[in-house]
Amino acid sequence: MTHEQEPEHSEPLFAASPRRVPSGLHLVATPIGAARDITLRTLDILAGADVLAAEDTRSLRRLMEMHGVRVAGRPLLAYHDHNGAQMRPRLLAALAEGKSVAFAPEAGTPMVSDPGYQLARAAIDAGFPVVAAPGASAVLAALAVGGLPTDRFCFMGFAPAQAGARKRFLAEAALIPATLAFYESPKRIHRMLAEVAETLGETRACALCRELTKRYEEVVRGTVAEVVAQIEGRDLKGEIVLLVGRAPEGSGAAIDLDGALRAALDGSTLREAVDDVSAMTGLPRRQVYQRALALTQKDDD
Repeated sequence: MTHEQEPEHSEPLFAASPRRVPSGLHLVATPIGAARDITLRTLDILAGADVLAAEDTRSLRRLMEMHGVRVAGRPLLAYHDHNGAQMRPRLLAALAEGKSVAFAPEAGTPMVSDPGYQLARAAIDAGFPVVAAPGASAVLAALAVGGLPTDRFCFMGFAPAQAGARKRFLAEAALIPATLAFYESPKRIHRMLAEVAETLGETRACALCRELTKRYEEVVRGTVAEVVAQIEGRDLKGEIVLLVGRAPEGSGAAIDLDGALRAALDGSTLREAVDDVSAMTGLPRRQVYQRALALTQKDDD
């Protein structure tokens, strides 16, 4: 996600304080769209940290410039999934020297489908303070505007790319009694919705949340089938959060044993499928095994 350019003002509405930030790893959230969706505390941390680390250094530098925060000769280091193994020792060394290290993802909250977990885990294991400066999050923004129940929700992230793994992933999701929040790319959203309709059901409540906090923000609400119809033929752009409601009470869909088994059997042995579904549903292994045998025998007939 990228930060949108904000209107210029004759003078800044807030001046970041470059006072020293306490030693430790500071995980800061950055805007998911509108650059003004940043917290004053995050600006203070970015202004005063001894070392700056970012998933995308260009994005962080641009965001800091928008808010009048200078790098001022401090290290600004790239840290992402591809160079994490090489960069972690350098950042841990800075922490060992008593320095403050701020880590910022390109957009959103660190470790919510963004890098940072291994860095935070390494800092925790080494006994260094790890502090969160909360802020923007696409999944929370979607839950706020989606219109689906938020008393219980499950963040699912991105579905696997491989068809078999994706089917098992959705079969597992079908058993979760909560609003489901998926991240998806615009290139795959039509396929994803078709598979959600097939596995979770066309009648579940759904909200497709696109380009949240940006100029062309859009929320498409309805049942899964209705959302599919509303976006049919459209070439969607931008980042997407897909919310899917829980199965209606008494629908029997809370535990779709046959559906879970069919998905698990696609690409797995009978034993592996039974183990996976038994663990997933909490049902006795014997019960799951007997049903799996019945399904395979029926398919062979």
